[in-house]
Amino acid sequence: MLPPFIVITGVDIGYLSKPVLNNLDLEITAGQHWAFVGAAGSGKTSLLQTIAGNLQNRKGEITRNFEGQSNNHPTDFRRHIAFVASRHHFRNLSNTSDLYYQQRYNSSDSEDALTVSAYLEQVAIAFPASHHWNLTNTISLLKLGALADKQLIKLSNGEIKRLMIAAALLKNPQLLLMDNPLAGLDTDTRQEFNNIVNKIAATGITIAMATSPHELPAAITHVGVIKNSTLNITTRDKYQPEELSEKASLAGFDLSGLITGYPAPAYTDVVAMRNVNIRYGEKLVLQHINWQVKQGERWALMGHNGAGKSTLLSLINGDNPQAYANDIILFDKKRGSGESIWDIKKKTGFISPELYQYFPADNSCLQTIESGYYDTMGLFRPSDKTKAGRALQWMKMLEIDQYARQLLKNIPASAQRLCLLARAMIKCPTLLILDEPCQGMDDHQVAHFKALIDTICRQTNITLIYVTHYAEHIPDSVDKTLRLVNGHIVSD
Repeated sequence: MLPPFIVITGVDIGYLSKPVLNNLDLEITAGQHWAFVGAAGSGKTSLLQTIAGNLQNRKGEITRNFEGQSNNHPTDFRRHIAFVASRHHFRNLSNTSDLYYQQRYNSSDSEDALTVSAYLEQVAIAFPASHHWNLTNTISLLKLGALADKQLIKLSNGEIKRLMIAAALLKNPQLLLMDNPLAGLDTDTRQEFNNIVNKIAATGITIAMATSPHELPAAITHVGVIKNSTLNITTRDKYQPEELSEKASLAGFDLSGLITGYPAPAYTDVVAMRNVNIRYGEKLVLQHINWQVKQGERWALMGHNGAGKSTLLSLINGDNPQAYANDIILFDKKRGSGESIWDIKKKTGFISPELYQYFPADNSCLQTIESGYYDTMGLFRPSDKTKAGRALQWMKMLEIDQYARQLLKNIPASAQRLCLLARAMIKCPTLLILDEPCQGMDDHQVAHFKALIDTICRQTNITLIYVTHYAEHIPDSVDKTLRLVNGHIVSD
C-alpha cells in the first residue's frame, strides 16, 4: 500500500482571529478521492487552503510527501498540487492590473483581456506536459474548443469554472483541490461532471473538493464532514447527508422597517425589448429578443452556460452600451431618450457572480451594504447613521449580523454573497435582479433566503428576475419563465 502524501496530525486551523477546525487528523493517499462537506462557513475552504500550504496551521504538524518532491526546498510540494479556487485571478494583457466588472461590456477595454486559447497556452508553457494532461486533452475534456477565441472577461460564470479546472490539469498535479467546483455550472455540465472527475481520476490524480453534500461525484471514496469545528471522516458508502428538518420560516422577524419604500412607483413596462440583437465581433450573443416584464411580475431566467443570460441582464441593469442601439424600454423610458445609467440603477437592485467576483472587498460588511443606496462599488463617503442602521437590520434578517464590523474579504464566501444581496435590496428597488444568488449557500441559507424573497413578494409590488441553474432554488413566488438557448428565446 502506498504511503499517504498528506498527513495532518493534531492541527488547529484558524482564519484571522477565528478558530475554524480543532485537533484535526487526516491522511490522504494516492487513489483516494475526498469530498469535504459542511454548513457554509464551517471551514471547508480553509481546510483546502491549509492542505495547499496557503494557510498556516496554528498548531500540529502537516507532512507532504509527493513522488519526486525535493526535500531540500520546503515549498517544493506546491508544484505537485493544483488548486481551483472559488474566484479567479485573471490579469489583463499588459499584466498591470486585474480585470474589472464592466470591462466585458466595453469593446475597447475587453480587447485588453487574453483569449481562452492564449491563456491556456501561457499555462501550458509554465508547466510543460510530459504526462497526460496537455492542451489537446484538457480542451477536449472541458469542451473549451468553441471558446478558444473568446476573451476571458466575456466568459460566463460556468465557462470560467471549466477554464480554471483545465488550467489546473495542465499542471499535471498529483493532488487536485477544488473549492465548490460545481458552482455556476449548468445542468448538463453538472451531469457531465461525474464523467470529468472519473477521467481525471483515471490518470492517477487524487482529488479533494469542498462541495454540497448533495453533489458528490461517483469517484469520491471518502467524505469529511465538518461540524462544530471538528472533522468526522467516513467512507462514501456509509455517508448519509443530513436533511433539512423543516421549511424555513420568518416567524419572529419584522420586515416592516425594511420595506418602507413600497409600493414602488407605478410603471406600465418595467422592461420591454423589441427585436434586440447584441453582437461582439462576428458573434451574435443575443438574437431577436422580444420580452416584456410588467410591474409586479416574477420571472425565472433560465439557460445553459453561455446562453446569453448575463448579456441580457446587462442591458436591463444599464451596464451594456449596446442598449442604445436597440429598442429597449426600461421603467417606461426608451434607452437613449435622456435617462442616465444612474437613473436606471436607482430603481434596480442587482447581484450576480460577476459582481461578486469583481466587487472590492476592503470595506466592512456594513459599509458594503450601505453602498447599495448609492450604487457604488464600495462606500466612498462618510457613513450615514440611519442607513447603517438599516444595513444592520438587513444583516440580522439574513443571519449574518455577526460579521457587521468585519471586512468583506475576511468573512466566508457565502456570507459575502449575502452581504451583496442585502446591498441589492436595501434601497427597496422597483426591480430586483438576482443572478445565481444562492451560489455557495448551504441548505438552511437557501431555504431562509427563499422564504425572505417570497415574503417580500407577498407584501410588496416588487418586480423580480431570478436566474439559477437549480430549479429547487427558485422561490415559490416566481410564476413566469424565459429560457435562452444560444442567444435565442426558446420558451416563455
